[in-house]
Amino acid sequence: MVDSSSQGLRIDRFLSEVSKLGTRSQVTKWINDGHVSIDGRLAKPSQKLKEGQSVKVQTPSVEVSDLHAYDFPLNIVYEDEDVIVVDKPAGLVVHPAAGHKSDTLVNALLFHTKSLSSGGQPSRPGIVHRIDKDTSGLIVVAKNNRTHEKLALQFKDKTVHRVYRALCWGRFEESRIKIDAPVGRHPTDRKKFSTRARTGKRAVTHLDVEREHECGLALVKLKLETGRTHQIRVHLQSIGHPIVGDRLYGWNAKEPRLKVPQVKTAIQGLNRFFLHAQELGFEHPTSKKFMSFSAPIPLELTEILTCLGWHDIV
Repeated sequence: MVDSSSQGLRIDRFLSEVSKLGTRSQVTKWINDGHVSIDGRLAKPSQKLKEGQSVKVQTPSVEVSDLHAYDFPLNIVYEDEDVIVVDKPAGLVVHPAAGHKSDTLVNALLFHTKSLSSGGQPSRPGIVHRIDKDTSGLIVVAKNNRTHEKLALQFKDKTVHRVYRALCWGRFEESRIKIDAPVGRHPTDRKKFSTRARTGKRAVTHLDVEREHECGLALVKLKLETGRTHQIRVHLQSIGHPIVGDRLYGWNAKEPRLKVPQVKTAIQGLNRFFLHAQELGFEHPTSKKFMSFSAPIPLELTEILTCLGWHDIV
């Protein structure tokens, strides 16, 4: 029952801030999915409450079969009562989905701890952001709903520091590039995303060329301003520099012309693409201190850099 202190409050704020039923994004999804009613009628997120109204919430059930604990050795970079920062290996899916029901990062986290936020969806406890299966590197996980909401707001406000390293095809005419191109679902291939999608959302990637090799390869550093699905992979393909090893976005376009035998052999033996989430920084939700983390480039990638003569890059 709504009392006088909640008169005029939006229903999404009432459920997340007053009733403490979940994060703002979570309760908004419940409302949009028809799980919340006011006086027997389905609610809208922006609907304002009146004193004496009856609010009912039917939270969607969680499929326990999707959330089995998975005994997998996690490389935990940092952990406290609010957050876990993990250096995710390539090949590990972040959360349960088709084809990966119990061997994901979420399942491994459930084996490690029982303290995870409810998340935006029942199958994604703790998950505030994602990186692709074959991308390695840093990801921050929320251990409670308050932390989840505060971290999610930082991602929304673009205050989270995210830097990636990638090896891509081609020589660059400029050493610093801002790629500002919307990213959305590919119009004909549902597995892909594209900068030419009609419903694309604004996406911005800042690129710095670190090294170039005469064989036609370049090591680049990429800073994300936004975080769309496949953003870096799509942006690099859109400017003619697809990531080495990326089978979905033109990974082998120039490989047949590669003249350095040892580099060609190393690339052909790569079972992932060359993209690593190396730096991550955010404001801690409790201490308010800005925390920065770095993860070294994995061995399977540094072996290729060594073949290129770039022994000093880690």
